[in-house]
Amino acid sequence: MLKKRDFSDCHPLFDLMQHPDVFPFVRHKVHSYEEYVFITKQTMEAEEAGNLISRTITDEWGSPIGTISLFDIDNNAGFLGTWLGKPYHGKGYNIIAKEAFFKELFFELGIETVFLRIRKVNHRSIRAAEKLPYAIKSNESRQQIYAEMNSEGEIFDLYEIPKDLFTLYIMRKDNEDDTQELMEA
Repeated sequence: MLKKRDFSDCHPLFDLMQHPDVFPFVRHKVHSYEEYVFITKQTMEAEEAGNLISRTITDEWGSPIGTISLFDIDNNAGFLGTWLGKPYHGKGYNIIAKEAFFKELFFELGIETVFLRIRKVNHRSIRAAEKLPYAIKSNESRQQIYAEMNSEGEIFDLYEIPKDLFTLYIMRKDNEDDTQELMEA
C-alpha cells in the first residue's frame, strides 16, 4: 500500500496529478514531466536530510496511485499532504493509506502530532478528515498555528491527529477485530 518514493513511479504519478479534480490540491504544482522528476528528486533528498517523510500510495497490484507526505517537520510534528489520482477517489484507498502512514510515523519514526491544513473550499478533503475518528478540528485549540496558516486570509481549516488518540483508535480496532474473529470461530 505504501512504498518509499522513487523515480520509477514518476510517469504514472505525473499523469494522475494532472487531472483538474486533483491538480489544484497538490502541494507542488508542476507542468511538465521533467519538473515532476526534479521535485521527486528534491523530495527524496529532503527525506534523507530528515525534513520530510514521503511515500507513494499503491493499489493492491503495486501500481502508484498517489502520494502521502509529512512536510515541515518540527518538534516531532508536521503537516500532512495527500493526493490520489481521480480514478481512485471514493474507493477506500485514502483511509487505508493514512492509517498505514500514521502507524509508520507514530510507531516507527517518533512523530507525535500530524496536522492537516485543508483549504476551506476543498470539501472532499474536509469530509475525509471529519470521517477520521482520531482527527480533531483545531482552529480554536491551536490558534497560533491557525493564524500563521491563514495570515493572508481565512483560507484553511486546521485538523490535528495526536499520537495518543490514534493509538487508542488502533487499540480499539484491534480489539474489535479479535472479538469478531472469536465470534466467527
